[in-house]
Amino acid sequence: MKKDFEIKLPKLGESIVSATIVTIHKKEGEKISRDETLMEVATDKVNSEIPSPVEGVIKKILGSPNETIQVGDVIAIVITDAIEDDKNLETQEEKETIKEETIDKKNFFSPAVLRFAKENRVSIQDLEKIEGTGEGKRVTKKDVENFMNSQAGDQNFIKLSPIRQAIATNMTKANEVPTAYIIEEIDITNLMGLINEQKHHFLENFSAKLTITPFLVKAIALAAKKLPLANSSFKEDKILLIDDINIGIAVNVNSDVLVPTIHNATDLNFIDIVKHLNVLVKKAKTQTLSAKDSENGTITLTNFGMTNISVGFPIIKYPQACIIGAGAIKKKPWIVNDEIQIRSIINISFGFDHRIFDGIYACQFLNEIKHYLENEFDRSF
Repeated sequence: MKKDFEIKLPKLGESIVSATIVTIHKKEGEKISRDETLMEVATDKVNSEIPSPVEGVIKKILGSPNETIQVGDVIAIVITDAIEDDKNLETQEEKETIKEETIDKKNFFSPAVLRFAKENRVSIQDLEKIEGTGEGKRVTKKDVENFMNSQAGDQNFIKLSPIRQAIATNMTKANEVPTAYIIEEIDITNLMGLINEQKHHFLENFSAKLTITPFLVKAIALAAKKLPLANSSFKEDKILLIDDINIGIAVNVNSDVLVPTIHNATDLNFIDIVKHLNVLVKKAKTQTLSAKDSENGTITLTNFGMTNISVGFPIIKYPQACIIGAGAIKKKPWIVNDEIQIRSIINISFGFDHRIFDGIYACQFLNEIKHYLENEFDRSF
């Protein structure tokens, strides 16, 4: 006995609610094996392949390249044996059926197209005017984009990459968080002296570049262990305390930002942090990060020092509780023991969800980072 099996977009991470279709690997009418790739999708973190949980024949593909879909949306229907269907039913992460919406029983618009139209203020009346180019003359997201461009006259538009679209969605959600910021100048003269002394040693012995970033990761991990509200998430009327301290590192790649994660940072010694960091940054730069490399981040560090900007106010990555920004290291006159000296100074900004903790707690957290960078940084290499 044959039966239709709905393949849905599975959960791709704790904070991911949508993805953009990059490539569809199968066509309607083609056979597909269990665990064979159906399509590739992109989020603000990484590209992921979506496999079929069943074996059968593709009856329907719901969606097209560059279309944004939500976790739980049906992305394909496969004709399969009923027994096979029952075996693999539990592999679907989302049980809720997402039904197509219809307008006046004549025009059919997918949920993704309706969402895109609403976000861009395209009315139902305008949607009904668009001649669809999809299967069965269905209106696709691309058709809506073409309609918008035709109405825009001589305006110039830059098409968002799938990653940039996902970043935009996450940043919009983060805008709902009541964020407060504090900033502190930190004297890292002694730390920079150690880095300059040890950088050749790290290259020769560990094939790793030694910078201030691993020291920042270590400092954040130790501070979060001592002040656990920083490693939490706001959930309606509760605060979720997270055991694992997973620090995401923002990496700029071709005008997009990827955030690979150093998992369980408190369990790693300093050399391991340096190694992990170098591997993740290389994978980000070559766009070879896996979904696992970027999942379950709990705190984010963004280092914009290479831009020569001293201070920034980064946006918290939803649903995290805080974010740390590191500015450029600059030489400044500084008072040490009542004497003016030229020292290496860095500005560290700390943005936090004010629903989770108050300013005093935030000051304690930033002071922990300052204490480590100025006095307690790792020296045993």
